[in-house]
This record gives sequence, structure tokens and C-alpha cells, in this order.
Amino acid sequence: MTANAQAKLKLLHIHKMLLEETDPEHGLSMAGILERLAAEGISAERKSVYRDLNLLREVGVDVRKYERSPVEYAIEHRGFSLAELMLLVDAVQSSRFITQKQCNLLVGNIKSLASSNQCALLDKRIHVAGRIKSKNDSVFSSIDVIHDAMRQRRKVSFLYYKHGADGAPVVQHGGDPYVLTPVKVVFADGFYYLEAYSDKHDGFADYRIDRMRSVAVSDQPATRSERISHRTFEESEYQYFGRMDGERVTATLHVAPDKVDVILDRFGDEAQLAPAKDGGATAVVPVKRSEQFFGWVAGLGGTVTIAKPASLRRAYRDYLLKLLGDL
Repeated sequence: MTANAQAKLKLLHIHKMLLEETDPEHGLSMAGILERLAAEGISAERKSVYRDLNLLREVGVDVRKYERSPVEYAIEHRGFSLAELMLLVDAVQSSRFITQKQCNLLVGNIKSLASSNQCALLDKRIHVAGRIKSKNDSVFSSIDVIHDAMRQRRKVSFLYYKHGADGAPVVQHGGDPYVLTPVKVVFADGFYYLEAYSDKHDGFADYRIDRMRSVAVSDQPATRSERISHRTFEESEYQYFGRMDGERVTATLHVAPDKVDVILDRFGDEAQLAPAKDGGATAVVPVKRSEQFFGWVAGLGGTVTIAKPASLRRAYRDYLLKLLGDL
């Protein structure tokens, strides 16, 4: 090996050991760097290592010198802080739409961005009550195909499955693929959904992407209209409950004093709040009328009630009477 090649290799090894082994709390001494280089069959002098550390600084690597005993060198700042990496690991581990295998691979990739000492801190496992992992490992690739179809302005083709009474997956649509215009991909309630437009039904519907199979870009051009374009840019996800569509209604809710946070968590700045005489609050919010919305209200045990409009109150009452009649 030429002297020039060995110098380049030495620089790469120093960069690698700093990335893998150091952080602000854990550094490498000059003796430690020389020892590791010798283990790789690379002889080096202190002066040459100093030059390499300066070269790394010149190209943007945040190599810092720490006045410890002995003096240590470490990478201070990386692309992500430890707190940010922990947040990413928590988000991956709590996601329901990915399989356990994908979860492990993603966490491994995240850990590669940390030092070996930080990796031990990233090995923690968070508990998410009732978490159920997806069994479909093709969600990411399906999303890629859908986005390809949207970029090419073509329809997307897929088989769609639901589960039967025995828990086994059953293909829908008589086993024929759906061929629809993709409008947007939505993440809600822990799952990814495709919102698509159907020419046959002249309407929109949502499909859970983890229940889709054989997803492909169709040869058919996507349907284009003002209605679809407007739908694409609507910011109305908070109106949906369980991604169930329905008539858009501006609802006035009466909210108990200790449930205002529930309204803000659900509707954010879209909730128009005002104090009520009984110490509670009224909230004016846009919703999609659906059984899922009624179920959400009922689940709050009377602490949130529908005040207006009268038609929504009647529909909610009919919903409750139907439940009682089924008992």
C-alpha cells in the first residue's frame, strides 16, 4: 500500500472510530486513537493524527477537544441529538402500521446514527397499552407505489381485504382489483389510509393501506376535476372519526369544565370555545356526521353533549335508541 493510500485509510478509520465510539460524555484519548489504528495495522504519529482531526473539522465534522485527564477527542454534534433519536425510536416502536420485523430494522438504522454508548440508551422499550403490530410488511412499498401513481397522474390498482367472522382475510369486490384515482395518503388513528376517487360511484372513499395487496400503478389516467383538486388541499382531518366520511356539520357542543382539553386535543385551533354559565364551555366545531362521531360523544359519558343543530341532536338520539333496542 502506498503512503498516500495509507494516509487516506488512516483518516477514514479515525472518522469511523469517532462516529462509533464518541459523544460529548465519552471521548478517545490520543493514546486510544493510536492503539485502535495499530490494531488495524496502521502506524501513525501524533502529529499526523492532529492533522487528520483538523481535516475532519475543515469538512464540517464537529470534532471537539476535551480538557480531561487524559485529554480526549469526540464528536460533539451529530445530525440528531440523543433526545431526538430517542423520540424517533419511541415513534417507531409505538407505530401500529409496521410489523415487528420492520420496527427492529428501523430502530437498528436509527441506532447507527448514535455512538455505541448512546445505543445502550436507545435500547429501552416503551410500553404502549393495547398496541397491536401490523402483519403486513408491504405498507411502505405500497405507499411508494401510490405516490408514483399520483406523480404519473394515473390510477392505482389493488386488491382489498377485510376479515371474516373466523378472523381470516377475505378479498373484497368479488376478487376483482379496485382501480381508483388516488387523491392523498392520510395517517390517522395509527394507520395509513388511501383516500381515492371512484368514477363509478362519483365519490371518495378511504382504504386502509395495510389491508391492500398487489398494489400497482394502472395504465388508466387519473380522473381530474375541480372537485378532486379541492379535496386534495382540504385540511380537515380533525373532522373525521375513524376515517368515516359523512355530511359536514358545524356542531355546537356543551363541554364539562374538565373536558376542555379533550376538545382541544381533538380539534385544536378549529374549536371555537366560549365560557358557559354552568362553568363549562361551549365549543363550535366542524365534524363529519357518522356513527363513529356519535360513539366518540357517547364514550365521554355525558361530559360532552350535542347542543346544536337540532338535526344532529335527533340523529344522535336515534343512534342511542338503536343501541338500546339492540340490547
